[in-house]
Amino acid sequence: MRPTRGGPNPSFKARVYVAFGMLAFAASALVARAIELQLVQNDFLISQGHQRQLREVTVPAHRGVIFDRNGEPLAVSTPVESVSVRPAQLGTDPDQWSQLAVALNRPENVMHQQLSALQGRTYAYLGRHMNPADTRAVRELDLPGIEVNREFRRYYPSGEVAGHLLGFNNIDDIGQEGIELNYDHWLAGDDGRKRVLQDNKGRHIEDVDSLLPAVPGRDLTLSIDMRIQYLAYRELKAAIRDHQAASGSMVVLDVTTGEVLAMVNQPGFNPNDRSQMQPNAYRNLAAVDMLEPGSSIKPFVMAAALESGKYNENSQVDIHEGYVKVGTKVITDEHPLGIASLSTILSRSSNVGMSKIGLSLEPRQLYGIMRGLGFGQTTGSGFPGESQGKLTKVEDWRPMAIASLSYGYGLSVTPLQLAHAYATVGAGGLSRPISLLRVDHPVQGTRIVSDNTARKLIGLLETVITPAGTGKQAAIAGYRVAGKTGTARRVVNGVYADHHYVGVFGGMAPATNPRLAAVVVITDPRAGQYHGGEVSAPVFSAVMGGALRLMGIAPDDATAKDSATPAQTLVSR
Repeated sequence: MRPTRGGPNPSFKARVYVAFGMLAFAASALVARAIELQLVQNDFLISQGHQRQLREVTVPAHRGVIFDRNGEPLAVSTPVESVSVRPAQLGTDPDQWSQLAVALNRPENVMHQQLSALQGRTYAYLGRHMNPADTRAVRELDLPGIEVNREFRRYYPSGEVAGHLLGFNNIDDIGQEGIELNYDHWLAGDDGRKRVLQDNKGRHIEDVDSLLPAVPGRDLTLSIDMRIQYLAYRELKAAIRDHQAASGSMVVLDVTTGEVLAMVNQPGFNPNDRSQMQPNAYRNLAAVDMLEPGSSIKPFVMAAALESGKYNENSQVDIHEGYVKVGTKVITDEHPLGIASLSTILSRSSNVGMSKIGLSLEPRQLYGIMRGLGFGQTTGSGFPGESQGKLTKVEDWRPMAIASLSYGYGLSVTPLQLAHAYATVGAGGLSRPISLLRVDHPVQGTRIVSDNTARKLIGLLETVITPAGTGKQAAIAGYRVAGKTGTARRVVNGVYADHHYVGVFGGMAPATNPRLAAVVVITDPRAGQYHGGEVSAPVFSAVMGGALRLMGIAPDDATAKDSATPAQTLVSR
């Protein structure tokens, strides 16, 4: 076919124009779109890109360290790492799931089940508080949607020795019990925030900038002296074992400041082991559990008697009959004491003598002294869940209630309350607030009984520690000791049960100028002995003897012939 004469085919020219027009239109559209993206929608697109690649993440704050009074760390935060997953980004590739199982050292079928169950979730943890060395393999996999983040975990170097006192944190490092709970606001600090850059698979590329720096928590210095705490822990644990007891507690106080130098319980609780975090295991018996104190309450009724003016240290009480009838109840002593001095009533622990003394006092005056000594109210220590005990209102007192109270029944106390009362007597009648934090300044205290009354009472309590007294096993060679034993039947299923006892000893030393006060409680001893003078007094002697020497407190017993006693050699025991 020959070309048409007279020039190009008009249809060809039209097609060329159309093609050029389309190209020009497309180019114009591209330019317009570029202008729109670069100028009109620039801020929006940058924002959208940032939303897909920039993330704000939390920077955990380092929790404050808890120290004992001498600077020994009791609770520290160690760096750990947690592995999390964004299921949508990870996907459902079974090979990747299997690789992750190997990296986390878990069975493949378990990992597959876990990841399958997480489908549809935005974010979930695969492992918390892992050792950084154990997460290295996860990091090396570099799988999409898998994140490894820094956290902190609480560690308690002393283990169960101070476990009940310190308490513990939950997995998010928030205080749950004990000191950790009470001072969580002080220890926690404030988490920070930072902006990080991620790739399209959610993997961290780099830190972009810090939005809010993390503020570390503040350190906390307790009143506890870990030397005395270890001593009390060991001696109490040995006593619980030897006497086959159900439980026990001991509290040691500094008389001059009200500081708690030791607070231990048995059975023990290790806050490093989360499997032990059961309410019955971590309950601080010394501050929370209540008991009827038995004869260990008698010194405080005697303080009220001396303070009343009706009695002095030379007074005598006629208990020839060996019993006293109060209403329909008859109170008896195992051995009638005849006409007995106040020191004999305390040293031989006469229930009849104490009942007669209690009934002879004006009820409101007796109640005022007991209330002033801290019974029926918390000590103010601030320990979470501390019990206030039970002291019936004086308006409800009847003669039998007064008589029962005089020898330790009808009221309930905690070991901490009881120790506080002994410390008040040891401080010359001044009640100083209980402190779980180190005190670096003088503490004035509130006057409860006169210094004269307190000194007379301490002298009477020294006779309890003589060979003829019930507390002879609390003696410490080289030191004069003042204290009182107590033995009480326990209530089981609503009634006072046979063969269920609590043995108590409370006291102070050196008696000439008391510096330390302590209470030991042994519950349900089953090895034969159960009296406070048999099961609790030896623990008092061992711990207090060691504590006095550790603190460099000079002996005050010039009559002691030999200072080498089990209490002195307990460090090598």
